[in-house]
Amino acid sequence: MPDAKITGEIKISTSVISDLKKKIKNISDFQEKIEGVLKKEITGIFEVLLGGGIILEASDLHIEHEQERAKLRIRIDGILQDVMFFDLKLYSSLVSRIKLLSGIKLNITDRPQDGRFSIILGGPPIEIRVSTLPAEYGESVVLRILNPKSLITIEALGLRKDLLEIFRKEIKKPNGMIIVTGPTGSGKTTTLYAFLKKIQKTEIKIITIEDPIEYHLEGVNQTQVASEKGYDFAKGLRSIMRQDPDVVLVGEIRDLETAKIALQASLTGHFVLTTLHTNDAAGTIARLQALGEKPANIASAINIAVAQRLVRKICKKCAKLVVLSPSLSKKLKKELKNIPKEVKIPPLKNSLKIPEVKGCKNCNFTGYRGRIGIFEAFVVDAEMEKFILTSPPISVFKEKAIKKGMVTMRQDGVIKVLQNVTTMDEIERVTGE
Repeated sequence: MPDAKITGEIKISTSVISDLKKKIKNISDFQEKIEGVLKKEITGIFEVLLGGGIILEASDLHIEHEQERAKLRIRIDGILQDVMFFDLKLYSSLVSRIKLLSGIKLNITDRPQDGRFSIILGGPPIEIRVSTLPAEYGESVVLRILNPKSLITIEALGLRKDLLEIFRKEIKKPNGMIIVTGPTGSGKTTTLYAFLKKIQKTEIKIITIEDPIEYHLEGVNQTQVASEKGYDFAKGLRSIMRQDPDVVLVGEIRDLETAKIALQASLTGHFVLTTLHTNDAAGTIARLQALGEKPANIASAINIAVAQRLVRKICKKCAKLVVLSPSLSKKLKKELKNIPKEVKIPPLKNSLKIPEVKGCKNCNFTGYRGRIGIFEAFVVDAEMEKFILTSPPISVFKEKAIKKGMVTMRQDGVIKVLQNVTTMDEIERVTGE
């Protein structure tokens, strides 16, 4: 469990970052730049490592000990890519430097450790969460880069116009609950923070409880769980309710006690934002019931349940448009068969063109650059509230939500393919064939 405070700081001068921006445009440049400073002191190598990761907009850096060498990998747009191999002497120096900065004990290598430090670049600090894990040949070290630039507005999430209007309407409500679901790394925190940014104003008090605090929001009271001290989501949430908040963000509902307090808060005049691990929006109700909560409380408390994933966007510099094949056209028509009339989609004409990836230096030869969300959501109106009380199976509940106008994540992805945002291969990679 990371400590709430920033353990250490590393300053990278604007001149160094400016130089790195000129020289690092892709992973090949990143590798070349690191190789060019290997003979320098560890501080210089570490600056290039962190600076390059930030410039390439990586979510994390992986330093892995292999049998006779070490490997550096970088995750960009959710995909891990190899950068380079280097000797174990440099590996030891890097790991020692990382441990010192993040407050991790140097002499412990046989059990996992967590820490954090911040990078000062002249603007808001960029926080780095560090995790070490004993592996077969040595420690695996992961540096998670939490760049405040990742925080975006609700308009930049990638929502369809009809869904954006639903979200805008729902976040204006004074009470109730919005639940965002999806696996780790699907962008749930980014979505919740976008909601907070939209509703934040001086007249209301917003308090969050997170594990850990990923991004610092100005004007928001943020608190972090500390399991080793007995301060978990349930205890923290109970304390928060004594602070007279208007809006509460609960990082994740993991147990019945947290679920009960959060649902009760939404039923007693508070607006609650939270996340849950489920495969789709329809699974939200079943998951809360599996934790032990009563359908009556769930039905009354939830305003809207959202599920999301992140898909890669095509690289605008190298992608080309190709005419939709008859077989794919038939497939897409089938996918979009039950789409509500109010959802605007490009007409599936014979001449319609969709993206085909190529690959260039700009996108590290992947054909993709950047990511965007695909979503599905259902609103709990009077009819849905009554339906929840019957405790329907997930499949039956999903059918009901679709009949009432829910566009599935896969359908949302197909629409983004027709809008030339991504490819069908990418949608199938994320949602399954």
